[in-house]
Amino acid sequence: MAKRIIISGGGTGGHIYPAIAIANALQHREPDTEILFVGALGKMEMEKVPRAGYKIVGLPIAGIKRSLSLENLTLPFKMFRSLMKAKEVIKDFRPDVAVGVGGFASGPLLMMASMAGIPTLIQEQNSYAGITNKFLAKRAAKICVAYPGMEAFFPKEKITMLGNPVRSDITYVHLKRSAALEQFELREGLKTLFVMGGSLGARSINESIADGLGKLVDAGYQVLWQTGKNDVDKAKAAIEKLGTDRVKAFDFIYTMDLAYAVADVVVSRAGALSVSELCLAAKPAILVPFPYASEDHQTKNAMNLVDSNAAILVKDAEARERLVDQALALLDDVTRQRELQTNINKLARPSAADDIAAEVFNLIQ
Repeated sequence: MAKRIIISGGGTGGHIYPAIAIANALQHREPDTEILFVGALGKMEMEKVPRAGYKIVGLPIAGIKRSLSLENLTLPFKMFRSLMKAKEVIKDFRPDVAVGVGGFASGPLLMMASMAGIPTLIQEQNSYAGITNKFLAKRAAKICVAYPGMEAFFPKEKITMLGNPVRSDITYVHLKRSAALEQFELREGLKTLFVMGGSLGARSINESIADGLGKLVDAGYQVLWQTGKNDVDKAKAAIEKLGTDRVKAFDFIYTMDLAYAVADVVVSRAGALSVSELCLAAKPAILVPFPYASEDHQTKNAMNLVDSNAAILVKDAEARERLVDQALALLDDVTRQRELQTNINKLARPSAADDIAAEVFNLIQ
């Protein structure tokens, strides 16, 4: 009989793409496995998951606004409706296991699944556990983590460290450089800086790159720039003002394997997904952690690499002054690039998705 798995969570690419990688690994292991995603209505998973070929149901859940907002008064009602919807989904789909990857939607779904006697597995991507996952840990059968020391947040006997699942196409990106140059209309023979701020963009990174764009071009480099939808028009205006064809800006890049393939150096936030992809792609990286992430977990993610001499850290508050100069210095220094490449690749976990899939199937009696 085909196994039935629910995967819940989302909100950002850092939750969604690991979830999709797990789903792909489950179906690769047992192709007749039935998978249903549960996400939050209005969040990016409602677009990205169907694009990956999976069905998704949305819950009316939302997070707490950090500023004073009347929307916070509606949260208890949204939580209640989400719990009832999750209960209905579980009753209709009858899953063998429920997997939570963090984000708003995983809370109601995993809570109702555990109350129904369905085994649950949590996949925590970050080095500092999220609120939802910490709350759900007591009822979870298994907790898969990517960093050491997570017993500070979860019961030690439930933890297994398997790494973060990433898209399998990021493996062996060095074989795709020619296709990548063609895809992004970049030139052979020029070093490329790839700038990304995660699925939602990064204002401080974008402003720093816009300010220093002339320095990068004058130094003979080209730039592939993922801006996020809010800053793409400003980025294109900066490129037009410079009058160069050596900078390409996109609000979102779906072919991330090709973006990594063309990159000699990467500037990135330090979300768990980005860090794990950089390790697998083995790219010299400058990390600019988002300072307002919960419990400053992006800085903790970045420091795991910095402490292993596997990446360079630039604080968000110092990005305008230091980021472009650091990028130029690293682009100029081939020896340092190779050192960072070697060390960051040692931290890669290429089998993470398959290993997590095995843990999911192990929970089915």
